[in-house]
Amino acid sequence: MTAGDRHPGAGEAAAQLAALQADREALADRVVQPWWYDVALGLLLFGFLASYAFDSLWVTSAALVVFGAGIGALVSAYRRITGVWVHTPPRSTALWGAVVLVVLVPALALSEAYDQHWAMVVAGAVLGIAAGVFSRVFGRRWAAELCSGSTL
Repeated sequence: MTAGDRHPGAGEAAAQLAALQADREALADRVVQPWWYDVALGLLLFGFLASYAFDSLWVTSAALVVFGAGIGALVSAYRRITGVWVHTPPRSTALWGAVVLVVLVPALALSEAYDQHWAMVVAGAVLGIAAGVFSRVFGRRWAAELCSGSTL
């Protein structure tokens, strides 16, 4: 005697649960961004922050426009590829904010107070790499949690 024989509808419920799990796994496979997304994100951030080394409002303004357009293109591409958008949990946002503060405050101080503009290139490189790594780790973690049914 099977569970379906003892409990009418149990087989159908099990089939629906299996279908839900398959859908969850398919979504998890789809939400991980392609490798070029993380690289582009890191390069955009690097380019914007490194533009401060030129100590020119025109260069930094142009870099800001490129940065904004690039981020907009990345968001659009991610939504088109995956069909979803993720909202970063507060804990992850706080972690990223702490990393940015630890790197950016000393670099800005060196750049502005001590006329050491090269520090912004270093900060851009560090934060660009960190942004790419953070994006990759967060995407994979989100996918794993979608498979398991838990939330970030």
